[in-house]
Amino acid sequence: MHISSSWRTVAVTAALTLAGSTLAGASYGGDRDSEWVGTWATAVTHGNATGSTNLGLTDQSVRLVVRPTVGGDRIRIRLSNIYGEKTVTVGAATVAKPNKATPELSDIDPNTLRTLTFGGSGSASMVKGSELLSDPVNLRLGTLDDLVVSLYFPENTGPTTFHGSSIQDNFVGPSNLVTESGGAAYTLTRRCCWFFLSGVDVQTDDSDGSIVVLGDSITDGTNSTPNANNRWPDQLAERLAASAGHEPFPSVLNAGLAGSRLNHEGSEPSDNGAFPGFNEVGVNSLARLNEDVFAQTGVRTVITELGVNDIWMSDDSAAEIIGALRQVNAQVKERGLRSLVSTITPFEGLSGTDSWTPAKEATRQAVNSYLRSSHEFDGVLDFDKVVRDPAHPSQLNPALDSGDHIHPNEAGYQAMAASVPLNLVR
Repeated sequence: MHISSSWRTVAVTAALTLAGSTLAGASYGGDRDSEWVGTWATAVTHGNATGSTNLGLTDQSVRLVVRPTVGGDRIRIRLSNIYGEKTVTVGAATVAKPNKATPELSDIDPNTLRTLTFGGSGSASMVKGSELLSDPVNLRLGTLDDLVVSLYFPENTGPTTFHGSSIQDNFVGPSNLVTESGGAAYTLTRRCCWFFLSGVDVQTDDSDGSIVVLGDSITDGTNSTPNANNRWPDQLAERLAASAGHEPFPSVLNAGLAGSRLNHEGSEPSDNGAFPGFNEVGVNSLARLNEDVFAQTGVRTVITELGVNDIWMSDDSAAEIIGALRQVNAQVKERGLRSLVSTITPFEGLSGTDSWTPAKEATRQAVNSYLRSSHEFDGVLDFDKVVRDPAHPSQLNPALDSGDHIHPNEAGYQAMAASVPLNLVR
């Protein structure tokens, strides 16, 4: 399959042109009531058993770079200590747009710097297992505008609640640096992590709700280019922005989590010994629903892209995988949300003893056969058909393979995003 590389350039250009004209100049607070909607989110997990996420942050600032999908005039952020082990003090927090005049991703535009408060205070505490929502702040975000969130932690946080595969440079530095326009004092660059930040909302009168993608590393964008926002949900957001015209379009919230399984905890090792297990892989998918899906602001549609890890890591049966997918679907629909599901993509050639076997391929085919014939879901995204090799259907198309034989490359992610029928998600 060949997808023209030009469509994405056209799509981004159209979206940015739109953001710079009609959307950027829109007058919010008109006849329609303004509402809050999630514009960026990530799935978070418990700090690992060792290393920096276990030790936590002490008298340190973090500067986190994210790309919201829809714009608005006011923003607020959501912090999470849901997997923490003690109360975490947030000493100070700011938001700003990046300084596009410099190549340093840690530099911010001082004209856009806004101090965040929490219940009117510049500092706040998150007790163990809780979340923290900031007060709204006036800052105009356009379509697909980058945002920089800076947080200061004066006391040791203990193990961090974090996302472990940001594929985005984030920054750590000593003391309170949240108002620094230059990023030089942030001496440590971390490509792995978004610390404590779990969501960004915008207030707009042009909301079409949000789409949450509950997925694994394929949704998380593994092997895509760092700092480029080339995950398939990113590219779906670009398609939606480019196709919207003057109409509102839904945001896309990426709840992908590398290594996530339907029926297993991230800390569980794989049955074949190829994966040792880590906290950052998160809890099982049904345990993730309340935090990663139902807690999102303005969610209307849920896309579930899971199952491949249950096959290759845990050798689950088709019945076990189908049962978990059906339960996710039932809970999503119970809340009045649209429920979409994707077929499981190929992985023959994945390294490791018994990572792929004919029996595991038969499981994958059985699950996909069920999904294609089932009428339980509101729609099926046939990602298997999009990225498989027509000559060897148990393998990724070589032109769309990142090289590890389980994760698509950016052309594969592009093909996946291009295959989503927009009428199913709008």
